[in-house]
Amino acid sequence: MTTSETPQPEPGRGPFAAKLLRGGTEPDPRFTLANERTFLAWIRTSLALLAGGIAVEAFTADLFIPEIRKTVAVLLLLLAMALGAGAFFRWLGVERAMRQKAPLPLPLLAPLLAVGGALVAAVLVVFVVFRGV
Repeated sequence: MTTSETPQPEPGRGPFAAKLLRGGTEPDPRFTLANERTFLAWIRTSLALLAGGIAVEAFTADLFIPEIRKTVAVLLLLLAMALGAGAFFRWLGVERAMRQKAPLPLPLLAPLLAVGGALVAAVLVVFVVFRGV
C-alpha cells in the first residue's frame, strides 16, 4: 500500500478503525482482549495516581509545607496524565504489532512509572530528612 492510499475498512469496522489500526489481519480475540485488559490496568493505575495527587493536596495541609504538598500533588497528577495517555499508545502499538505479526513494542510505561514514583519518593525523603533541621 502506498502512502497516498487510505487503508480499507474491514467488514464491520469504519474508516476510523482502518486508519488507526493500519491494516493487517485480525488477531486471535483472546490476544486482543488481553491487550485491552492490560490497557485497563494502566488506566486504573493512572486513576489511582490521580486520586493520590488530589488526596495529597486536599488532606495533607497539616503534614506538609505548601511547597512540598503542591510538588508531590503535581508530580502525581502529571504522572497520572502521562500514564493515561501512554496506556492508549501502548494499546495501539501492541494491537498494530499483533495485526502485522511484528514484534511487540517495548513497554515504556513501566520505566515511566518507576521514574515518576522514584521522583515522588525522593521529594518525600528530602522532606523527611530536612524537616527536623
